[in-house]
Amino acid sequence: MKSLALVPKSGAGHSRAFLSLATPSVKRAPEPSERRLRAVPARACPATLYLAGLHASGRRAMTAKLRSVARLVGLSADEIRWSGLRSEVISVVRALMLERHYAPSTINATLSALKGVAHAAWQLKQLKTDEYQRIRDVKGVNGSRLPRGRALSDREVSRLVDACLRDSSPAGARDLALVALLGSCGLRRSEATSLDLSHFDEEVGTLRVRGKGDKERLVYLGREPLHALHDWLDLRGRVAGPLLRPVSKSGEVEARRLSDQAVYNALRKRAKEAHVRAFSPHDLRRTCITNMLDRGGDLSVVQDIAGHSSISTTKIYDRRGEAAKRRTSALASLPYRRRRPQGRED
Repeated sequence: MKSLALVPKSGAGHSRAFLSLATPSVKRAPEPSERRLRAVPARACPATLYLAGLHASGRRAMTAKLRSVARLVGLSADEIRWSGLRSEVISVVRALMLERHYAPSTINATLSALKGVAHAAWQLKQLKTDEYQRIRDVKGVNGSRLPRGRALSDREVSRLVDACLRDSSPAGARDLALVALLGSCGLRRSEATSLDLSHFDEEVGTLRVRGKGDKERLVYLGREPLHALHDWLDLRGRVAGPLLRPVSKSGEVEARRLSDQAVYNALRKRAKEAHVRAFSPHDLRRTCITNMLDRGGDLSVVQDIAGHSSISTTKIYDRRGEAAKRRTSALASLPYRRRRPQGRED
């Protein structure tokens, strides 16, 4: 078995719990308890089955979580035998993540991924019902952290728009449409790249967006985002196919879909041109949702626009309470006067 080098010394006793996930490498007759750990075909891999049932963005996130588990136990993703998941394995992973001060949300998302794999293993009859129930009973962790990312200021967004307008090529118009879709309509990056021209109703000014959980929603475009999208379509053309497309260095619009990575690269380029502090594509979505709430948008309506399944997710973006705390904190004043530098006379 590959060395569990990544397991800390304080958790050396945990390594035995990971035996059910490892591939025996010594040449000897396997013990009866090890025979079930033989490699299973890829089509019968519970992790593959679990990930296949997720939306593209969720699949990326949960794949990263499963890979982090492999690193945590000192095995590569190829060496993990997900059919060997047991409740004690998941409990030890939970304990190790707590020892390493992982954020509660990260731990709970990882536990969710492992339980999803366990459910797939149970469906494939690679896991007994009683063991699956014990895995389900492994509890998450309490606690929270301040949300990551940031909302861009109005001035930063204005600089981004100006940077796109300075580029007279189709790429400039495409990137401005991208900023509008993420920053004014609140789309996720994967939602924007999956749009086709047929999803856009030019007469009404709406987008039919398919989000997480294969849920479809209607997004209404304001006047400025609508103009930005029309300007891009005038250069792209009204032919059927992906709404957002790559633009070659020579300025040719290519007949294929813009990738998620290309979105990140385009926004990073515009941020540098606009002298705007680095931000992620999701920060533009965060900016949109935050602005709608700050300017009096109804929480439940904003939830529908954002495509959140739970209103508690939308509340994370609500900064109105923080503004109230800032105003209240100012009431606890201190009678402080600036100190004069030594030796200075009036």
